Amino acid sequence: MKTIGLASDHAGFELKQFVKAYLETNGFPYTDFGTYTTDSCDYPDYAHPLAGAVESGRVDAGIALCGSGNGISMTLNKHRGIRAAICWNRELAALAREHNDANVLVLPARFIDRDTAAEIMAAFLSVAFSGGRHRTRVDKIAVTGQPAAE
Repeated sequence: MKTIGLASDHAGFELKQFVKAYLETNGFPYTDFGTYTTDSCDYPDYAHPLAGAVESGRVDAGIALCGSGNGISMTLNKHRGIRAAICWNRELAALAREHNDANVLVLPARFIDRDTAAEIMAAFLSVAFSGGRHRTRVDKIAVTGQPAAE
């Protein structure tokens, strides 16, 4: 059973409540790293703890939400062990897992409805990384300290 870490800002809070219900219904335990209200807040305050939990193995994967998905995704992807993917449909979520081994699903809360969120989560939580030629590419994502090519 995968444990899923959750994080959102105020814009993602209401959809995150739906995400929790979806996870419970489908037998996925979760840890909620906040926020816990619709009061205005800063997404990095919740993204960083989620990223740390994924990197350490405390949770197996994550689902993060903010209004557009951009800010929380940018924050998550600052972490070396995180591959956060913004997905607004089922196909993107499946490809993020299959080709990119995404370990955090980012939902743009202001741009998708609950039915779409459910379809996206179903794909993200069921599709496996295909490895093979994609493994080489994923391995190149981590920063190596090499200067950028000119």
